[in-house]
Amino acid sequence: MNTLTHAEPLTHRQHRTRRTTVAALALAALTALTSCTPDTVAPADERARAHEEVGDGKPGARVKLAKGGVDCAVAKCIALTFDGGPGRDTPGLLDLLKREEVPATFFLLGKKHIEKHPETVRRIAQEGHEVANHTWNHPRLTEIEPDGIREELTRTQKELARLTGSEPTLMRPPQGRTDDTVSGISKELGLSQVLWSTTAKDYATDDSELITERTLDQAGRDGVILLHDIYKGTVPAVPGIIHALKKDGYTFVTVPQLMAPAKPVPGTVYRP
Repeated sequence: MNTLTHAEPLTHRQHRTRRTTVAALALAALTALTSCTPDTVAPADERARAHEEVGDGKPGARVKLAKGGVDCAVAKCIALTFDGGPGRDTPGLLDLLKREEVPATFFLLGKKHIEKHPETVRRIAQEGHEVANHTWNHPRLTEIEPDGIREELTRTQKELARLTGSEPTLMRPPQGRTDDTVSGISKELGLSQVLWSTTAKDYATDDSELITERTLDQAGRDGVILLHDIYKGTVPAVPGIIHALKKDGYTFVTVPQLMAPAKPVPGTVYRP
């Protein structure tokens, strides 16, 4: 009989065939993953490219920024971002950011947040922070149909435009999960995707000291900090984070400011 049983040892040829088959399957899986996972671009690289293009490629060339702009090619910049709000603690956070003169980027969530706190959304925009899209219901966008992705983003875009007068140009996919389909729809809607370099995992702890420690341990130049203004321990941690980073020479900027003079490209996934 040619049929193998569990008790029969494999020949060298059969071992080799099995290894070849396993390797082929692994390669196919890797290829499939790579083909549906979009490449990421560092904000600092986008900024450098813009300087080179406008400066005719001359080494050290710098584009003149708008009045009051921050040149993050010179300054030690970092972007503070908040997901999932607004919430009950967001007004207090805005008071703090105003006192400290720190701009931030808010990736706002529709259901039970934008719809519950419209005045806070307006205030975020009025006080000069970047208003961005975090979907309506917070689904994993890679696990729903294209029409569902489009609806999640479009509904949030329209409501934010109604409240602030303009549609966002940035979005953050829930849990950072994205693929070519999400990127294509984002491009269609004029949205760039923004991931992060620093996370305190504040969704898993109310310990403000731990949130501060984790954030500071991971912080770096041209980085993007991810926090959530909807969890109990987060907003109390922000003063310590701001003071420590300022002391260390950091300048706080919004995500678009981090890339200036470049502008975020719709569909592109940005990650420091």
